[in-house]
Amino acid sequence: MALLRFEAVALPGGAVCDLAVPPNQVVVVSGPEDSGVGSLARFALGLEQPQAGRALVLDTEISRLPRAAALAFRRRVGYLPAGDGLLQNLTLHDNIALPLRFGTGLHEHDIEGRIRIILTMMHLTVVAMSRPAQVNEEQRRRAALARAVVFDPELVLMEQPFDGLTDRAAAELLEVARGGVAAGGSRRTVLITGQDLPHLLRARVDARYRVARDEVLREV
Repeated sequence: MALLRFEAVALPGGAVCDLAVPPNQVVVVSGPEDSGVGSLARFALGLEQPQAGRALVLDTEISRLPRAAALAFRRRVGYLPAGDGLLQNLTLHDNIALPLRFGTGLHEHDIEGRIRIILTMMHLTVVAMSRPAQVNEEQRRRAALARAVVFDPELVLMEQPFDGLTDRAAAELLEVARGGVAAGGSRRTVLITGQDLPHLLRARVDARYRVARDEVLREV
């Protein structure tokens, strides 16, 4: 069973996306800015609705769920938006902790324990109490990914995650995204979207697809 499916999804640029992402694989969909590829993650999360077709996560169309159910379901999906999506008035520590503090019922002691582990894993302990504007781009991206995987999701959606990063940093972030122990003890499934993938990472993904304006998705 595919963990993530796009069924005849119409992208804003006129392209059509038919794609099944199997469990435990890293799949890349790239395309120019006007191709609409940047909408795929938001379609999957139910944050936007395609003009045609549908996106399914674990056979569920999140956009059709009641609001409370959709919010709960999204905890099974990690989302790293283009840029970083961090709240500028919060420290990196509090940005990462934010999802755990709303609607989980976790005690603050348990939250702090989990955050300490994640900060260490992401090499952010020294800058944890800094705000996003006080750290560099790589550290902001690390914090955003830490927040995305704080629930140890089964699926991670990443939008242009490696822009502006060194090959070393990009490779580390990819391993963090895919390397957590998801439900059942297996590696995570990862969908990466963006304009291109660093050459060094191409051997580390399972499948690559490309889409252009008014075209059909094709494997490369």
